[in-house]
Amino acid sequence: MVVGIIGGGASGMAAALAAAENSNIEVLLLERQARVGRKLLATGNGRCNLSNIHITPSSYHGENPSFSHYALSKYDVSDTLKWFADLGLYTVTEENGRIYPYSDQANSVVDVLRLSLLKPNITVLLGAEVQRIKKDEQGFLLSCGDASYRCDKLIVACGGLAGTKLGGSMSGYKLLAKLGHKSTKLRPSLVQIKTSWPAIASLKGVRANCAIRILHNEKVFARSCGELQFTEFGISGPVVFEISRDVCSADGSWNAILDMLPDWSDERLLKWLRARRETSLSVQELLTGLLHNRLGRVLIQSAGISMSKQCAELSDYELQSICTGVKCFELALTEPMGMDSAQVTAGGILTEQFDDKTMESRLVSGLYCCGELLDIDGDCGGYNLQWAWSSGRLAGHSAGKE
Repeated sequence: MVVGIIGGGASGMAAALAAAENSNIEVLLLERQARVGRKLLATGNGRCNLSNIHITPSSYHGENPSFSHYALSKYDVSDTLKWFADLGLYTVTEENGRIYPYSDQANSVVDVLRLSLLKPNITVLLGAEVQRIKKDEQGFLLSCGDASYRCDKLIVACGGLAGTKLGGSMSGYKLLAKLGHKSTKLRPSLVQIKTSWPAIASLKGVRANCAIRILHNEKVFARSCGELQFTEFGISGPVVFEISRDVCSADGSWNAILDMLPDWSDERLLKWLRARRETSLSVQELLTGLLHNRLGRVLIQSAGISMSKQCAELSDYELQSICTGVKCFELALTEPMGMDSAQVTAGGILTEQFDDKTMESRLVSGLYCCGELLDIDGDCGGYNLQWAWSSGRLAGHSAGKE
């Protein structure tokens, strides 16, 4: 029996290795790019945050997030770590629960998976883009340009639309649509958010530890705390990715309130500013040692204070304005960056059309789906890769049964 797999990303490789555990099965893995795991290399800023010890059911989203529960419990984090250890990967868990390869390099994850695929019953074909799937009495016929391949069972693991520069595409959605499967609306997740604030470009590349509140029509929509990064167009970083899902998805006003010193009270900051006023420093140096120099100067300017002043000239009102800018800086948000910049696709193939215990289609027997292609997406911090490993292995084991 031949199990075909379309897609050599995280879930596709996990599915291939799981199916190949049955030595009587032949696995044919088709990847349209020149190498497997290309998007994996970019995850976690090149470090590959492959899972998280704090995973709970509430970490996942979609029209029916409970669809993910069975796979994530059957192949949970501890099982995933043992699986990777058996493949030869040594991992470390950081205090925040995020799990990385000990080498701190994403290519270590890709390499152990790639080398594990070198099994007698696994064939990997690169540069093989499946353009059509035909289901007949003999199984599935996969058309790749001038070439065609047959398999008895088929796992579609093409990945989502996010990260188009790294290989994200609509191919999986289109292939499954021709077989009768429907999809929800696709939108970017784990993505930076644009702002209309004209001075944002001057802070490009600046990072800050920050507490953030997202307001929709002046009501709190989401909260987070962590590392913020300013970009040419808006705000990014883990603290933004964690709450970027569905921001600016509805009409009305969207704003971000940034606290650049979440560990300090207003009173403590005001006391610190008053002490700085007693020095001979210029206003340009007022926040030096507390915040990134560029960020500090922009906040002072945004408070309407002349940079030519000396700290000793600042009034109590001006110190209060600076304190407000540091602790409660407001940005108007316009829209998320597009799928090119997104790390994950929110939305996808309707999960109600698949069996959560096997990942097999309820519409087409012998057809399975896994990973980001389905309408399941997780929080920032390794949750999406854990879904890829869990759903891929469940699909592979299910398809690999004779």
